[in-house]
Amino acid sequence: MSKVQLVEFAPAENRAERKKFIDLQWRLYEGDKAWVPPLRLTIEDNLDTKKNPFYKHARIRLWNAYRGGTHVGRIAAVVDDRHNEFHGEKTGFWGFFECVDDREVAGALFTAAAAWVKQQGMTNFRGPANPSFNHEVGIQINNFDRAPYVMMTYTKSYYPQLVEAAGFQKVKDLYAYEMPATHFNEKVEKIATMVLQKSALKFRQINMKKFGEEVEHLLGVYNEAWEKNWGFVPMDADEFRHMAKSMKDIIWPEFCLMAENPKGEVVGFSLALPDVNQLLTEIPSGRLLPFGIFKLLGGISPKKKKINRVRVITLGVKKAYR
Repeated sequence: MSKVQLVEFAPAENRAERKKFIDLQWRLYEGDKAWVPPLRLTIEDNLDTKKNPFYKHARIRLWNAYRGGTHVGRIAAVVDDRHNEFHGEKTGFWGFFECVDDREVAGALFTAAAAWVKQQGMTNFRGPANPSFNHEVGIQINNFDRAPYVMMTYTKSYYPQLVEAAGFQKVKDLYAYEMPATHFNEKVEKIATMVLQKSALKFRQINMKKFGEEVEHLLGVYNEAWEKNWGFVPMDADEFRHMAKSMKDIIWPEFCLMAENPKGEVVGFSLALPDVNQLLTEIPSGRLLPFGIFKLLGGISPKKKKINRVRVITLGVKKAYR
């Protein structure tokens, strides 16, 4: 068997290798009915060190793995200075991992990424984070016959074995819960109704006509409400605006609820996104142009009834109002 060859590069410096890095998913998951092709522009944005504000405080390195001229794997290594400052750590992250079922290939990728992280002065290595915990995170360990909801990872069933064979140990379980909308807990609903009647708080939908102003309100809640969560890293205004902008066209206002105190201050919010993955299956190439954009925008409206499930992305309340 031929030797594994690695190509190391920075995303902004090698366009050809970056394209291969992105393309690999389509080859590895070809024929997998549960896999949802991501939008290529989303991956490009997550790797864009010039335009994505995440990289104002982070740096990234990429590797492609080849065997006998065939592309067989990829990985990224990330150092997020804000994470390390916030948590008092020296942790580097790996992410965007894709690989054939070959421990030698996986081992070569992890070894290269770990060496780079060590060169950056890091003493811990954790993942996957694509590229951070404010983005997609984790490896799937069961239910491989189920298509993921929006912004959830879907990975090969053999990845846990490859990762553990490389010397990693599980550090945290991340759970996804599912509930039919028609079977909401009646007891919880009654309690919520009672609290709403007695509360001085006002609940309303996000005002999409004042989207920029609303995003500023949400940022303050987000950073305060999530600060004690495992792995959380606060987002600055540029980062939060950038992520909000990427979601704007798929937000259904009735599923983004905000809580205001009597002074009009936003003290809590919840955001559930329509599961656009149900539309992305109709764009197998992952490209919006020339026709993908019409399928996406044409199906996103609730009136089209092409989406019948949502994912709660985030929910938070300021400490004084919990």
